[in-house]
Amino acid sequence: METVTTLPRGPMTVGDLDAYRDARLDDGHRCELIDGTLIVTPAPVLRHQLVVSELMGLLRLACPTDLRVLTAPADVVLADDTVVQPDVLVARRADLIGDKLLARPLLAVEILSPSTRLFDLDLKRARYERAGVASYWAIDPEELWLRAWELRESEYVEVAHVAGGDSWTANSPYAVTVTPGRLAD
Repeated sequence: METVTTLPRGPMTVGDLDAYRDARLDDGHRCELIDGTLIVTPAPVLRHQLVVSELMGLLRLACPTDLRVLTAPADVVLADDTVVQPDVLVARRADLIGDKLLARPLLAVEILSPSTRLFDLDLKRARYERAGVASYWAIDPEELWLRAWELRESEYVEVAHVAGGDSWTANSPYAVTVTPGRLAD
């Protein structure tokens, strides 16, 4: 039986999103809010989750003790009308209070899916940039490439585009070497 939920007229807020999720229960879809617009995407496929798991392992091994690595679903509130769930994120331990991250993460990573590819590369990247998220990575789990951007004077600058067996060592938020071709092993 499907639950019908009435959406508010006009832009949604964090409170509206919470009420919407409560009414839907847990149907497996990811619900995010970008500038007041509800975005609902299907649950990720197995290869996507494999890349998330491998990347999380790499990031956790190199992670300084004052930071934490988290995976979706973890709400990141960028504004009263914007709640995102990066596939992987790095945040300060001190910022992890309550059930939502209310501070900007230091790193947001999106693993591309056919249903989210343009959303992740364009809309979400622009929203992370506007919110002041210091580093943003996008990873294609099929073609096994990684693109990385860092915030410089409030604009993202691409700092890496590596594929297959090529490696890249990030400096921000901390030093970690990523080889995209090994993320799907």
